[in-house]
Amino acid sequence: MSVELRTVSESEFPEWLRALRTGFLNEPVVPDALVADRLAHVDLDRTLGAVEGGRVVATFRSFRQRVSTVGGGGLTADAITQVTVAPTHRRRGLLSRLMERDLAAARERGDAVATLIAAEYPIYGRYGFGPASRLTEWSVDLRRAGLDPRRGGPEDGGRIDLADGAEIRRIGPDLHRGLAALRAGVTDRGRREWDIGTGLGHQLEPWKEPYYAVYRSASGEPEGYVSYRCDDRWSDAKQPENTLTVRDLIAVTPAAERALWRFVCSVDWVVTVRTGHRPPDDPLPLLLPDPRAARIVSHADMLWLRILDVVRVLEERTYPVADGLVLDVRDAGGFAGGRYRLDASPKGASCAPTTASADLVLDVAELSRLVLGDESAVRLALLGRIEEAVPGAAARAELLFRTPLLPFSPDIF
Repeated sequence: MSVELRTVSESEFPEWLRALRTGFLNEPVVPDALVADRLAHVDLDRTLGAVEGGRVVATFRSFRQRVSTVGGGGLTADAITQVTVAPTHRRRGLLSRLMERDLAAARERGDAVATLIAAEYPIYGRYGFGPASRLTEWSVDLRRAGLDPRRGGPEDGGRIDLADGAEIRRIGPDLHRGLAALRAGVTDRGRREWDIGTGLGHQLEPWKEPYYAVYRSASGEPEGYVSYRCDDRWSDAKQPENTLTVRDLIAVTPAAERALWRFVCSVDWVVTVRTGHRPPDDPLPLLLPDPRAARIVSHADMLWLRILDVVRVLEERTYPVADGLVLDVRDAGGFAGGRYRLDASPKGASCAPTTASADLVLDVAELSRLVLGDESAVRLALLGRIEEAVPGAAARAELLFRTPLLPFSPDIF
């Protein structure tokens, strides 16, 4: 039987969900409540399937997204998610055909980039994606950290208040937008994500209420919040051995970030803090008198980016120095290839196709690694992934593309 690639109908959606759950090794059972919940929030026009004999054997979905770029701007993205191929239909090119169809539609719509979170690292580079942000998680042994247990609240005139989900739902979106203005790589959170994340929306799984704390400045303005949970463990000697796990921490000022980390590291009975996903340059370890008390337990790629419109992507971000580079961008997918001249300075940037000789030759996946400021052009040149047509061009690109703060993508989609 032939395999047909197409959008799925509402009547086929339960079968599509079954295939999705099979691909991610979940129980291949689709409750009616799950179907109803997903249908209420899924755009079927962007929900693709590979169908053979009435059975879905591959899944692929995308949705509109906004991702922050360097300097506080934003790009419209084609966010790709829920990609699976049935184990009976691997190595038949189904993912390649689905990806080509979706990226072509995204380019036609005018999306500047495509984004995804890669379940497996080796898959997406061949489609022009590059890892554009990373995450790190620490486990902090508070018994070694050297913090003063007698220390009070914030010393800058601000305060920490406990809160509930309703308050976080009210103040959180503005703080999240503030984070996007500070760091590249932040993807937008919709109403549904906020409702589910604070326990106010429909929950398919049992909801366990977390704790919330808000930092307010001396003027009373909320500048950050943290959401966390704690376990309940005691030693045989009746000593508390609890672990506090951060679910979400957003701060838009240095004072808020310092105060919130000091707060979670001072909760009574807690001996270990798990930070959750944080940017690799998070200040937490250096807030501790003994930074060695913060042990890295996870460090991995997070957001993957695929440039579809080189001109818009390079013009949308800001640059710390003035320089001009000619980039020869190779793109086997045919969406973004060409030679472009970038003229950039702290005052702005312009980018346009050119016939001038190239300074750097690179694949679109490598440019996608660079554009949010996470990767080093010099390192990519050392690896042979960037070709210097002009000696020293990689070092110049390093100065142009690197950022004081690394990109951060706190949300999985």
